[in-house]
Amino acid sequence: MGARDPKPANAEAAADWDFLARLGERVRDARVRRGLTRKALARESAVSERYLAELEAGRGNISVLLLRQVAGTLGLPPAELLRENEGQALELMLIHEFLQRLPKQRLARVRAQLQRDHGGNPAGRSERIALIGLRGAGKSTLGEALAAELKVPFIELDREIEREAGTSLSEIFLLYGQQGYRRYEQRCLEKMLESQPRCVIATGGSIVSEPATYDLLRSSCFTVWLKAKPEEHMSRVMAQGDMRPMEGNAQAMADLKRILLSRATLYGQADAVVDTAGRSQKQSLKDLKRTTAA
Repeated sequence: MGARDPKPANAEAAADWDFLARLGERVRDARVRRGLTRKALARESAVSERYLAELEAGRGNISVLLLRQVAGTLGLPPAELLRENEGQALELMLIHEFLQRLPKQRLARVRAQLQRDHGGNPAGRSERIALIGLRGAGKSTLGEALAAELKVPFIELDREIEREAGTSLSEIFLLYGQQGYRRYEQRCLEKMLESQPRCVIATGGSIVSEPATYDLLRSSCFTVWLKAKPEEHMSRVMAQGDMRPMEGNAQAMADLKRILLSRATLYGQADAVVDTAGRSQKQSLKDLKRTTAA
């Protein structure tokens, strides 16, 4: 994050300073998890790149602080004033307030219980294997091989999205942006879960960045994080003839490492991890079979 002014000595000003710093960090972290450059986010959100840079550096517009001040006076979190969905507003606010009072260690248990109660068919979870991870981890190669051995369909979610949209992923992003892609992704996952009781799925690398879609995946499938070193992710993608990771981006490796770091906790929520670093395809497939058979 860029340099900031020294933290104010005044308590009220210091609280504002902290709020804007946290806001900037959340915006930056969310952008990196989704694999977006600041320029791409500026283009898709119609907000200037310069303003985004200021926001991420913790120098948000004064109107952000005014909104926070109004919300505080009303006894509401700022997010409540920005909420667009009016349905079940009171119940959602009460649930939010209840969850805020819980100790941090209990939140994970409450979330897990909600997923068990409302997250799909637990009995069918083990019959669907979903592979997650960055590009180049081996999701397509290992997924197809595993599906052949298990004699179940192999599904690449991105290919299903292209079929649903009738165009390529690059065109989807160009025409509809990140949010359009996310809508197609969730719709295609829902359709696939309805039609395929047994299958192996290769997901897009950023699916973990969309909470609702990732929760649906985890509650309906046995998820496996195919893990590799950043250098291997990059070399494998380039070995497939895709030079895009390096085109016009001298910081490609640094960006890839940041994305991997920002998603590591989310990937780590998978049911199992298979590390493909330094492993041949045959060795990795053996590890994957052992993991999914357990």
